Amino acid sequence: MVNMLSTNVLTKFEIARIISARTLQISTGAPILVSAKKSDRSIDIAKREFEKGLIPISVKRELFDKKEVEVDMNKAIKFYKKNKL
Repeated sequence: MVNMLSTNVLTKFEIARIISARTLQISTGAPILVSAKKSDRSIDIAKREFEKGLIPISVKRELFDKKEVEVDMNKAIKFYKKNKL
């Protein structure tokens, strides 16, 4: 069992939110950070950017004691690649 309060693990909901936010950015003309073909869909590009750790988005969580912690995105993406959540 994974401790989801850890600052180096993203929940499946956070991953979906990050990728969907980046998909929206790409579809409205934001610069693409990986190589892409004209036929690639913006969601596929966003997924590749996420897996390469290139998405410029951070995640902050509010804990039970009202403290805020920021997720270490590099560690979170390494964990994601290893476990493919």
